[in-house]
Amino acid sequence: MQLARVIGAVVSTMKDRSLHGQKLLVLQPLTPAGAVAGRPVVAVDSSGAGAGETVFFVRGREASFPFLPDLVATDANVVGIVDHWTVAEEASSTS
Repeated sequence: MQLARVIGAVVSTMKDRSLHGQKLLVLQPLTPAGAVAGRPVVAVDSSGAGAGETVFFVRGREASFPFLPDLVATDANVVGIVDHWTVAEEASSTS
């Protein structure tokens, strides 16, 4: 799972039949510290997320699992909305 911020939505008049009725979101991946990490991603939303929210998303085959037994053509899926997270400080090592 990866963290991301929802930065927009996708509106499409033509799409794969398996995506009819599915909400598509534009996600900006984030590091655990909350910094931007890479290029934006389009993902199907199975959790009801909205613009500006921080979410968990998965990529690959697992992205379609929440829709089983239906087959949804997706490589990325929002699987949870993040309420809060903390990052533990790394222990500094001395040589």
